[in-house]
Amino acid sequence: MMPAVLIVDMLKDSLEAEPGLPITPFARNICPNINRLTEFARNISMPVIFSMDSFLKGDFIFGGKMKERSIRGTSDAEVTDLLIQFPSDIYSPKRRFSAFYKTDMDQILRLHNVDTVAICGISTHWCVLNTALDALANDFRVCILDDCCAAYSAEIHDITIKLYRNNPLYPLFRIMTSADIMQELQSEKLAK
Repeated sequence: MMPAVLIVDMLKDSLEAEPGLPITPFARNICPNINRLTEFARNISMPVIFSMDSFLKGDFIFGGKMKERSIRGTSDAEVTDLLIQFPSDIYSPKRRFSAFYKTDMDQILRLHNVDTVAICGISTHWCVLNTALDALANDFRVCILDDCCAAYSAEIHDITIKLYRNNPLYPLFRIMTSADIMQELQSEKLAK
């Protein structure tokens, strides 16, 4: 397995803006888990990739109930300072729910010989799930990391995770914890 950590939409406007969004406390709570995972990943030369909403002002996506947010070129569209970032990290802006849709994500992963994507971030039932399904559709193995993802409520997160935990695409599509994947990668490293 040659994995990459893919962190979805952990942005300043979702985690640092006041008074915050309904997802803000849940998103803040997963930051320590993501930081532990990315530290481990960097120590074994595993790519760490941030996929960030980067909308255009007046974007079609704001034609519904969603208010304008994460506008390209503003600090709101930057990765939160609650996550540790390194110069070696890769940043990939996106304009829709999936980190793959009309982005260079497929090429970025293939350039780094990645075959497995460990997905973290928000929100479990929207952008994380869309990214996971598109990764699978692009022939990458997928691990959604339960303790590194959040939704607008614990209930929504748990229902989404439960729905995909025992799926017919296992082991191509797995639900794991960050500890599970770190242990699996450490075991593979020792076996080499």
